[in-house]
Amino acid sequence: MSIMIDIASPLTLFILSFGYLCGSIPFGLVLTKLFTGTDIRTIGSGNIGATNVLRTGNRLLAFATLLLDAGKGAAAIYLMMALVSHEFGGLAGAGAVLGHCFPVWLRFAGGKGVATSMAVIAAISWHAGILMALSWLLVAGISRYSSLAALLSFLIAGLFAMTLSPLTASIVIFVGVLSWGRHYENIRRLLAGTESKISLSRSQS
Repeated sequence: MSIMIDIASPLTLFILSFGYLCGSIPFGLVLTKLFTGTDIRTIGSGNIGATNVLRTGNRLLAFATLLLDAGKGAAAIYLMMALVSHEFGGLAGAGAVLGHCFPVWLRFAGGKGVATSMAVIAAISWHAGILMALSWLLVAGISRYSSLAALLSFLIAGLFAMTLSPLTASIVIFVGVLSWGRHYENIRRLLAGTESKISLSRSQS
């Protein structure tokens, strides 16, 4: 049975803060700096996520970034699920997405939250997670636009979320809307026909 959550309660604020701190770890920046000596923010789009790490030409680092960015969101959720409740786990996940997008360590200039958001959505609803993954793979495979694949997969997950509990639906829609907002420039480039496609080339900008 669902419980009522007071968003302003000390426990809720603590869990959101815990999720935020988990999500704010900039794995893409740390890994590229550690293994290549390069600041990922000076490459391609300047984003700290896996797609931009792939633009360095290092597929292993990109894959590691993808796993770690997803893992930090899932870890925040499962820990709070185990210690508190399923409902509070979802709130920790929302905090993790906020932390990835607006990390205090990087002056709140973070990533777009795709991997973290997908992991959070999958953790609170595996049906929605599978639907997102399949949607992303289909759209990315056809169009080769990572941003378009992400945008459409979040839209599909948001529509599906309307069949879930109100709290779960709210979290899914929240992280989707946040990610859409973070893709503002990508949307402009998609409409203008200038968006970069997925590529393993080091020269992609």
